[in-house]
Amino acid sequence: MEKRLQKELRKFRGDPPEGMSLDDDSVTGDITRWIVRVEGAAGTLYADEKFRLQFKFEKGYPFSSPQVTFVPPHVPLHPHVYTNGHICLSILTEDWTPALSVEAVCLSVLSMLSSCKKKEKPPDNDLYVRTCSSNPKKTHWWYHGIYNLTHNHAYVLFCPPP
Repeated sequence: MEKRLQKELRKFRGDPPEGMSLDDDSVTGDITRWIVRVEGAAGTLYADEKFRLQFKFEKGYPFSSPQVTFVPPHVPLHPHVYTNGHICLSILTEDWTPALSVEAVCLSVLSMLSSCKKKEKPPDNDLYVRTCSSNPKKTHWWYHGIYNLTHNHAYVLFCPPP
């Protein structure tokens, strides 16, 4: 795991995706927790907005996905982002593959934000935030419908209490 993270860290520092940068202080002394600064893409609802994504890597990485959340208080208002920073995106759960990387996740999150047509909370936001675990990987997401699958739309089926 550490070798893979070191490789990804070097690549991300050397050539980060456009509009993104690593908070170098976040990896000082602990390579298993990163903070990535993300700027909303020009020409989108999130243009000129700034967010921070937190990555927490567990022992099984890259065979299991990292925990990825937006860091409050600057959480985007988006139908697939809960106000506690949890992100409903299939590559963070059942569609994860070891071929994915921090960069791929960042680009997917930015693409999700960029394709948004209306800023709004998820319909079940209040219930989810009140009842979910602090670890978004413990949420059982339900991705459904042909239209919704292509847009990674999800509803919470089950969220164990914290």
